[in-house]
Amino acid sequence: MPTPPKQLAHVLYRTRRFKEMLDWYAKVFNAKIQYQNPALAFLTFDEEHHRFAFANLDEIRPDENDKDDRGMVGVDHVAWEYGSLRDLMENYAELKAAGIKPYWAVNHGMSASLYYADPDDNQMEFTVDCFATKAQGSEYFHGTEIGENPVGTEYDPDEWLAKLRCGTPECDVLKFDTTGEVSPIRGALSN
Repeated sequence: MPTPPKQLAHVLYRTRRFKEMLDWYAKVFNAKIQYQNPALAFLTFDEEHHRFAFANLDEIRPDENDKDDRGMVGVDHVAWEYGSLRDLMENYAELKAAGIKPYWAVNHGMSASLYYADPDDNQMEFTVDCFATKAQGSEYFHGTEIGENPVGTEYDPDEWLAKLRCGTPECDVLKFDTTGEVSPIRGALSN
């Protein structure tokens, strides 16, 4: 049986918006460029040698006819876990103030997430567990509630942030309403 990874090491993105991508990741993650040439760049935000790598398709595949065609561009999404709901929501406030807003806010039941799109529309999930332990989160997948609503319910991140700032305990904010309206995939929020 394979051993699952303990943490994300890095993600490589293929892009035709090289500079915009580097600028976006520098702002959102406070990342610094470790190495860059016209075709590649490597960025990090911690002690790891690189967490993100970018391949500039304008250098690697300059003869592609339609530069607006996504073609080889992209990754689906990468999930990043936050230590607390308060951290997730305060990060939301910081990004919103910088003009970066999530396109989807959803409580999945086992986790609550904010989904963002970078300049190339790569999807980024910022998430926090709804349970006190990983074991409880795993148990959720084997219970009956997930079958009633496997996608989750959308929430208003401004409302959640206000509740937290007024002293509502995180566990109360994270309570999953199994009777709530099922969120459509990639919900109603948009940029």
